[in-house]
Amino acid sequence: MHLVIIDCVAIEATYERICPYVRVTPVVEVRGADFGLADIPMTFKLEQLQHAGSFKTRGAFANLLGRPIPPAGVVAASGGNHGAAVAYAAMRLGIRAKIFVPTISSPAKVDRIRSYGADLMLTGDRYADALAASEAWSTESGALPVHAFDQPETLLGQGTLALEWQRQAPALDTVLVGVGGGGLVGGIAAWYAGSTRVIGVEPTGAPTLTMALHAGAPVDAPAGSIAADSLAPRQVGRLMFPIAQRHIARTILVEDEDIRDAQRRLWNVLRLVVEPGAAAATAALLSAKYVPQPGERVGIILSGGNTTAVQFDRP
Repeated sequence: MHLVIIDCVAIEATYERICPYVRVTPVVEVRGADFGLADIPMTFKLEQLQHAGSFKTRGAFANLLGRPIPPAGVVAASGGNHGAAVAYAAMRLGIRAKIFVPTISSPAKVDRIRSYGADLMLTGDRYADALAASEAWSTESGALPVHAFDQPETLLGQGTLALEWQRQAPALDTVLVGVGGGGLVGGIAAWYAGSTRVIGVEPTGAPTLTMALHAGAPVDAPAGSIAADSLAPRQVGRLMFPIAQRHIARTILVEDEDIRDAQRRLWNVLRLVVEPGAAAATAALLSAKYVPQPGERVGIILSGGNTTAVQFDRP
């Protein structure tokens, strides 16, 4: 197995490879006063507008375009978004895909996966159960496993979001990133490498990175939160953990009610629909768990929009 270095050079090469297949998602600049905060500049990265509804599509294409694909195709385990991303990428590239998801996955995410033609398997109550089933299938079938976060190509793909964001908003002081397994925050931290402050935000019910940083290594964490289908693996990824130790300034924990409130206020103020996991970073600001300094330029990632939380009236 060749060594994959996760740095700016590798992220740039990955971006060149995947850019024909992913959207350059927009940013929107607002003032903190719009949300009743101090009047600081805030820049949202609207990654919920990405193909398949989340940033995970970047990592999926990085894997499927950067690794040899066996005749059995690919297999993935997911809380929902990674599965939808792998299914979408496989559909675009004409590759067979089998996706294992736990029963906690939202109906919106399950429907997305099915709509892309993947073979969907609902199994177990948590992500760890789906992961074990996917690993067994990979061994049995020879399908290529595409890990949701603990895979070099996945980290490189997610890092392309930061590359793109820096081109769109080059003067950010701090970026707030929701954390599950750590693929997104790890890729982003690898790109910024200390030039911009990176802060991870987790639900109090799923503090995977917080507990790992305290322990000095990835450890089992609770997995209970309204954002559990996207922000509650058992452990943070081992590949991203050294990156986190070097380049993530701190983590912040937010309550489920903070996340619900952030979802509501993103809709009311900006008319943006995001899933709970994607609202966690915003929740850190709106709940005052993170209070920027005067004039601090803060970036917030809205990482996914696969939710049925907002219902529209039928005509």
